[in-house]
Amino acid sequence: MRRGIAASALVASLALTATACGGSDSGSGASDGPVTITWWDTSNATNEAPAYKALVQRFEAAHKDVKVKYVNVPFDQAQNKFDTAAGAKGAPDILRSEVGWTPAFAKKGYFLPLDGTEALADQAKFQPSLVKQAQYEGKTYGVPLVTDTLALVYNKALFKKAGITEAPKTWDELKADAARIEDKAGVDGYWGSTQGYYAQPFLYGEGTDTVDAAGKKITVKSAAARKGYGTWLGLFSGKGLHKADATADAYAHIQDAFVNGKVAAILQGPWEITNFYQGSAFKDKANLGIATVPAGSTGKAGAPTGGHNLSVYAGSDKAHQEAALKFVKFMTSAQSQETVALKNSTLPTRSDAYTDKVKADPGIAGYQGVLAAAQPRPALPEYSSLWGPLDTELPKIAGGKESLDEGLDNAELAISKLVPDFAK
Repeated sequence: MRRGIAASALVASLALTATACGGSDSGSGASDGPVTITWWDTSNATNEAPAYKALVQRFEAAHKDVKVKYVNVPFDQAQNKFDTAAGAKGAPDILRSEVGWTPAFAKKGYFLPLDGTEALADQAKFQPSLVKQAQYEGKTYGVPLVTDTLALVYNKALFKKAGITEAPKTWDELKADAARIEDKAGVDGYWGSTQGYYAQPFLYGEGTDTVDAAGKKITVKSAAARKGYGTWLGLFSGKGLHKADATADAYAHIQDAFVNGKVAAILQGPWEITNFYQGSAFKDKANLGIATVPAGSTGKAGAPTGGHNLSVYAGSDKAHQEAALKFVKFMTSAQSQETVALKNSTLPTRSDAYTDKVKADPGIAGYQGVLAAAQPRPALPEYSSLWGPLDTELPKIAGGKESLDEGLDNAELAISKLVPDFAK
């Protein structure tokens, strides 16, 4: 999952229609030359894409019968662009699909089922929960490429200066630690986000979610959810707690403060590992602390599982689908995942890609250690869109523009329109 990626603007002007590969311009058939397939890569164009481009070249060198047209598509635009392209039968042969998009596009018939294909030949090597997250109605529509989750990341030096020897296990402990850090280190102890995705751990810690997918019920206003959001809201005021930032640049503000030692702890995902290391506070990589998100009143901690799958367009012809399956297998292999992890500090999705070299990166090792608390999303096509209403209401709640009850009322109403068959 990526949040607030400013670099996407660098490639916003791509002529994506011309590069789509599902139609007649998608390359020659196997009988008269190499098959040309198109891949829409949604990774960060600056920090991550170079590693993928290098792998494309390696694939082409080993597979002379296939050419890959690489297109980097801004993450925040890719879902809508693919939806439009696929609806017009002109989508790329492969999409780097955010895990939440996979069931939605599968429901529309845009993705090819991969069960029994060479793309999933190594299925036993992948983390089972990640494969499950790529499924819809019993079929698998993506091969996990990278995974992520949220963790409490913290500045070990600032914690030590405050006499704190370990990361907080509960939100109450975090609150107490924040006050102590302000006293002893002179900086804020914690800065929370107002985005819906970053509020999920507060719901999981109360044993609930925005919806009960199995029971087809909206639970964003349940007693447990209200308790979780109440805890979230309480971390914006108090000693050592930074006030809520509801501006459009809040993500960048929080990140900048953390990497430069102006705040001791935040919730963040592994997609920022390389950027952590570029900050003045983490020139020594060992200063980066990574811990499981604090637990709620249930005593359990949970964070959302994010990441990306490689999915194949169902509208391509047989020759292009076969070439695409070969490409997906190569890109999700242990060797390719190791290469990407070493270059981008992202988390592999298969056990044999966690080599000694990969685990030598303290950021990767740290996030691998918190994956046990990652909670897979339900196979609900609309699930990822449910954070939209929360992204609208939570900043208003945290900024004091509306009460918690008012904001959750509004969120429930908006969510009911996204899942109209769910009960309130």
